[in-house]
Parts: sequence; C-alpha cells; structure tokens
Amino acid sequence: VGKAIQQSHPLEWETTHGHAFLSGVQYKNRGLVIDETGLYFIYSKVFFRGQTCTSQPLDHMVFKRNPSYPDNQVLMENRKMNYCVTMHMWGKSSYLGALFNLSRQDSVYVSVSEPTLVNSEESKTFFGLYML
Repeated sequence: VGKAIQQSHPLEWETTHGHAFLSGVQYKNRGLVIDETGLYFIYSKVFFRGQTCTSQPLDHMVFKRNPSYPDNQVLMENRKMNYCVTMHMWGKSSYLGALFNLSRQDSVYVSVSEPTLVNSEESKTFFGLYML
C-alpha cells in the first residue's frame, strides 16, 4: 500500500441513474464508504480520450482513506505513457481490480491525473466494489 501523490483529482460519480446503484455502501465525498469490515473486490475502469495527443502521462489510481488514519493510501495504480501519436485523436482504457481487506468507515475512491481527458459515459468509465 503506497502513499497518495499530490497531483491527483478524485472523480465524481453518478449514484442513481443508468447502471448506477448502491447496496451495502454509502457514497460520500466522491468515495464509497464501507459499512461492514471484510474482504472486497474493488474495480475501476477509466477511458481517457483527446482530440490531439500531448503525450503527458495518464495516472489512474484507487485510494483508501479512513477517519482514524491521517494519509490517503494508494491501493492500485496504473500509468499510461507513450499511448498516442502526436497531434492525432486518441483513446486509451485503464482497468484496475484486486482484493482488499477493508474496515468499516474506510472510504475508497478513484483519482486521475487529467480529469478533463476522462470520457464519462457509464459504459466506458466506472467504479465499484463487492464483498466476498
């Protein structure tokens, strides 16, 4: 488990429309708050796209925070580099998924380095978890 970097931007999520739903968790401050301690599978897919390629690194991270722990903790991260041809339209997916022991009141959220490049269509960018 790593330490969160400063240049990240938590994504905001739709919780009631389309495919979105909440069961056994709460959505608060852009994160999913755990109601019951246990083993969870956490997953996140982000689709980045742009009109022209500038080749800046794209970071996609899943963080955990807890009211009793001062720092955010990185659970998963992915960095895309050299993913497009300069001055051309492009699109790139990033998927993260793994098992984690989470405690009651842990909050899990997704952060990216370039939120303006995220395609927010629900079939292309999503986030969730379930208890095993």
